[in-house]
Formats: sequence, C-alpha cells, structure tokens
Amino acid sequence: MRIIILSGLSGSGKSVALHMLEDLGFYCIDNIPAALLKPFVSYTVRRPETTYERTAIGLDARNTAAEVASVPQLVDELKRSGLQCEVIFLVAAEDELLRRFAETRRKHPMSRSDVGLREAMTMERALLEPIASVADLLIDTSRLSVHALRDIIHARVEQRSAGRLSISFESFGFKRGIPGDADFVFDARALPNPYWEPGLRNLTGRDPEVIRFLETHTKVATLVADIARFVRGRVPEYQASNRGYLTVAVGCTGGQHRSVYIVDRLAEQFAAEFRNVTARHSGLPGAKLFQPPPRAPSGAGVAQDAATE
Repeated sequence: MRIIILSGLSGSGKSVALHMLEDLGFYCIDNIPAALLKPFVSYTVRRPETTYERTAIGLDARNTAAEVASVPQLVDELKRSGLQCEVIFLVAAEDELLRRFAETRRKHPMSRSDVGLREAMTMERALLEPIASVADLLIDTSRLSVHALRDIIHARVEQRSAGRLSISFESFGFKRGIPGDADFVFDARALPNPYWEPGLRNLTGRDPEVIRFLETHTKVATLVADIARFVRGRVPEYQASNRGYLTVAVGCTGGQHRSVYIVDRLAEQFAAEFRNVTARHSGLPGAKLFQPPPRAPSGAGVAQDAATE
C-alpha cells in the first residue's frame, strides 16, 4: 500500500497536485482532520478491496497545532510498519502567494478581521512546520505554472518505483532567487559566460553553439565532474535514511546558458545509472520538466541502481 500525505502553504497549488494524483488513480481525500489520520489509515489497510492501495491525503492549516504536531510520529509509525508512506509539501515565495491571493480574491484560511494576509501566512508557516520538516519531497511552486506542477507530480511521484531514489536536477538564475526546494545548490557563475558573446546571447545552454563554446573550457567539465562526484557520494546516505527524493539545483546569473548546460550533462550521466532522473530549467520560458533518455547502464551503474531497490 502506498500513502501520500500532501500538505503545503495555502495558494501553493495543493489542489492542483491532489487533482493530478486523483487523475493518476490515487484515492484522494482532502481536508481530513489530522487526528483522524491514524484511524483512517487503519481502516484502509484492513479493507480487502484494492480501492485504497494508493491513497493521497490532503492536510492543511485548518488543523490545530496539536493535531499537526502529531503527524511526524504517525508518519514514522507508518514507515516502520512497512507501508510506503511519503510526505509531499508545497511552498511558494511570500510575494508570489500574495499575488495569487490578490488575483483569485480568495480568503486565507487563517485570516480574520484582526489578522492581515501577511500575518496569516506567517502563522500558517509556523503551524505547518512539523509537517514540512518531515517532507520527503519539497516542491517550490513560485515559478511553476499549473501544467509544470502537474508534470512534476507525474514524473517524480507517479513514476517513482518503491524503494528507488528519484533524482532531479534543476537549473535556475540567481537573479530570480535560489529555489526553495533544493537539497543542494551549486554556483556556476565563475565559469565563462556565453552571454557576453554576441552570437550566443539570445541562445540557451541547449543550443549546439553554446554547447560547443562551453565544451572548449576545461573549467566547465571540471565543475560537472565535481558536482557529479559529490551527488554520487550523497546517494548512499539518502538510501540509508530511506529518503525517496533528491533535488540538486545549479545556478548561473540568468539561468539561461551555463546552468542549463550543466544540468543537462548531469541528467544524462545519472540517467545511465538510475531509473528515475528528471531535469528542469526554471529560467527557460515554457521549458517543461523532462526525463533524459536512459543509456545502457555500465556495470557500476547497475550496481548503484540495484542498491536503490
């Protein structure tokens, strides 16, 4: 049985994510009181039907602090009992959440006549911190469209096999801020910048001309190798702690050239060794999350991938 507990900040896209899970065949229930989580799971486990084999449960800020504080212990109990239980938590930058509430004119669940929107958002972050702290997958939706969020849920959650580590590489531009969902962040701004080459400025790190430019500089290949070596060293640690997701972000100034190239190279390398590898370029307009085509794994790759089963 697979159980996904989905939570996050109001306005961050929980409804979109839960609807996507429902489309993928999960039995979904939203706004359940956290105090009912344990009896609900007990009920579903005892049922002989297959209806609840894959269940997604939405939790939000309409729980008491005591109820929310009980969730981490319950998640630990479920995992130790042998159930495949994951916690997904959605976040977004404060300014983006303010914009979304202004556009939709929705009322924040914690706002009152004496509590403004910013204060309500601060209260909600503090209330949900116990759930966020045990999240297996943190998704920052600040710069995600509805379609991009659905793509991420499909690629990282639906296609992740039990016991296998999902690895995602993301490029970004430092001028727009560091992604809030990255486990590790690397800086590529010290590398030669194609932006200053007139013929390359309007291209991206996926164009042949930019690729050729970057591959003429040994510093670029060295950084790719250094990042790959570091990430490979962390994989056994994530497996040992039963972590299901690893997100690595690489940034350059604008998120258009160097970080895009590096993320594509890393994704290609790791796709040859692991089964669930994705890449996303947040700095490219309209760029969707994609999965690199896997290569025939080497002997070392087979051994590493087998360790995730």
